Amino acid sequence: MGFLAEGQWQDRWYDTESTGGKFVRQDSHFRNWVTPRGEAGPSGEPGFAAEPGRYHLYVSLACPWAHRTMIMREIKQLKDVVSVSVVEPLMLENGWAFSQIYPDHLLGFDHLHQVYVQSDPQYSGRVTVPVLWDKKTQAIVSNESSEIMRMFNSAFNELTGDTTDYYPIALREEIDAINHVVYDGVNNGVYRAGFATEQAAYESAYHDVFNTLDQLEERLAKQRYLSGDTLTEADWRLFTTLIRFDAVYFGHFKCNQQQLKGYPSLSAYVRELFQVPGVKATIDMPYIKAHYYGSHQTINPTGVIPAGQQDLSEFERPHGRDQLQRAA
Repeated sequence: MGFLAEGQWQDRWYDTESTGGKFVRQDSHFRNWVTPRGEAGPSGEPGFAAEPGRYHLYVSLACPWAHRTMIMREIKQLKDVVSVSVVEPLMLENGWAFSQIYPDHLLGFDHLHQVYVQSDPQYSGRVTVPVLWDKKTQAIVSNESSEIMRMFNSAFNELTGDTTDYYPIALREEIDAINHVVYDGVNNGVYRAGFATEQAAYESAYHDVFNTLDQLEERLAKQRYLSGDTLTEADWRLFTTLIRFDAVYFGHFKCNQQQLKGYPSLSAYVRELFQVPGVKATIDMPYIKAHYYGSHQTINPTGVIPAGQQDLSEFERPHGRDQLQRAA
């Protein structure tokens, strides 16, 4: 787990000494947008036009942030529009890497940090997934997963004919509010617990995780999805953390108050989302476990991978969520 300093790779773990043992996530650097005809995106900068075959997505199957974009690529019928390369499960002294089994289909690089330097030779910062690459300009469009999700949600609709909207205008205020809660308490909360290096920082994050899960359990006991009876991006942002919870975050990140299966509504909700066509194909649990338990040597120095939670059959059981109506 390293970073680039003016284009030069540095193999260093997160600096938690200066933050009192707290893990602080770096903001994404590349924040441009693909739009239907290249018009300006939400940033106000000129956009990149949605064209078939123009864009390439770099992901790790372990990363919940990258997983969001892979799900959106599946459910928005973009598999033939946006190509993909998957990095190796292990992230070691050179960061995310490629291999013969997991090649860089586009640029032929050995490491993801080379993709960043190809786009910006003086780049300084963490080298993260996902990365959306523009083949035409030979540059990174975005490395911000939430914004790549929204590009996939709407920018390519005219090409695919799929107009399903996971960020509908009428629900945007509600979606943005729940995204904020989920990000702080769950998505990033498990990492704040897992990467904390002081007891107080860990316990603060730990309680945030379970207080938020309790709130979400109560909410989903009354309504089918986070925004009522409409499946939105907020659900997919939560799903990618929850699908990893029992296999990884419960033990590896010390979020061990309760497993997800101890929450009746949340666990049924995850089963429903897992069963949406195309979603199962985006999940590789052995790969996920190999990454976390093998890459985080400061947390698990032996690299031993727990034997349980390899099987996805648990998520194929009936969920019963279709009986719920929107809360009044």
